[in-house]
Amino acid sequence: MTARPTDAVRLARAYLSRVAEPFPAALAALVAEVGPITAAELVRDGDVSPSVASQTSARRAEERVHEDLELIGKRGGRLVVPEDDEWPRWPFVALGGVAAQRCGGEPLALWVRGPHDLADVTDKAVAIVGSRAASGYGEHVAGEFAYGLAEAGVTVVSGAAYGIDGAAHRGALGAGGLTVAVLACGVDFAYPAGHQGLLGRIAREGLIVSEYPPGMTPARHRFLTRNRLIAALGGGTVVVEAGRRSGAKNTAAITLALGRPLMVVPGPVTSASSLGCHDLLRDGQAVSVSSVAEIVESVGRFGDDLATEPAEKESELGAPQGEAMRVYEALGKRCGVSDEVVSVESGVPLERVRALLPELELARLASQVDGGWQKLEVR
Repeated sequence: MTARPTDAVRLARAYLSRVAEPFPAALAALVAEVGPITAAELVRDGDVSPSVASQTSARRAEERVHEDLELIGKRGGRLVVPEDDEWPRWPFVALGGVAAQRCGGEPLALWVRGPHDLADVTDKAVAIVGSRAASGYGEHVAGEFAYGLAEAGVTVVSGAAYGIDGAAHRGALGAGGLTVAVLACGVDFAYPAGHQGLLGRIAREGLIVSEYPPGMTPARHRFLTRNRLIAALGGGTVVVEAGRRSGAKNTAAITLALGRPLMVVPGPVTSASSLGCHDLLRDGQAVSVSSVAEIVESVGRFGDDLATEPAEKESELGAPQGEAMRVYEALGKRCGVSDEVVSVESGVPLERVRALLPELELARLASQVDGGWQKLEVR
């Protein structure tokens, strides 16, 4: 029986997600060149370049596609592929940039559990990360920030670890909001074990996401790889607590590579848990935030995200904030201007301008015309 093209693509990507350890740059380039179906056939046959073979030869004989899809279905999950409407295209745009290649590109596929549309959930999202060995102060701040963001309609993205991650997920759920847990193992695997109940609730009320197929166990290198997804799915990253050698600093570095806003919460100067945060501030790599309002402003989202005056926000987006405001004000009123001109006029780095312009367009605040970008007045 011949599968429909969409089924064939899904089966091919399910196979490829198991045979290569993320992120397989050579394999991804092959998929981009010939498509997932042909790429899967070439990998199965071993008819690939040495670079692709080095990434796939150890597992290319593992034909577990139907088993994986059946297992994920039984757990209430699904495989989401770039060809799906649910694929978070905009959050992953930055992963294709040259600056991001050192941390890995766009996933080949994502295994997802939860009742929500992944693209919709991550349209307005902020990542909150930090130390596993968090202090009471850190967990309190992470939970409060997540609660406030969720109340404002912003999805909270984190990694489901002990400490700051867990506090962030619980805070968002406590507000009745949305949260996404990105795992370094299969989405059917409860890790850490102590968060089995929390992960079960996230699977019912939010989303659990992973590049790794069912049954894949966590490993140190997988945490570092998954950090790029946390940074990419968030419109910005807040580091609540981080020691000098914390994995959260890896997520922070990736956030900067992606051109996304990096925010940190200052802590007591005597706290080892905040040394990494203070390093980021001292080096000028991050901005200090102490409220939900400052997070929303730093991310450059729009007035409806913060909703400080609920009675007036029913149908109005309001004005952009922070860097988004500067980019908006630099746009042409009667004709289009190039993104380079916008960067010079606004003082916002070109890479960040190119990230913000499509967001302004989605918010009906800018329009792309023949001459570049033109301002649409806020109504």
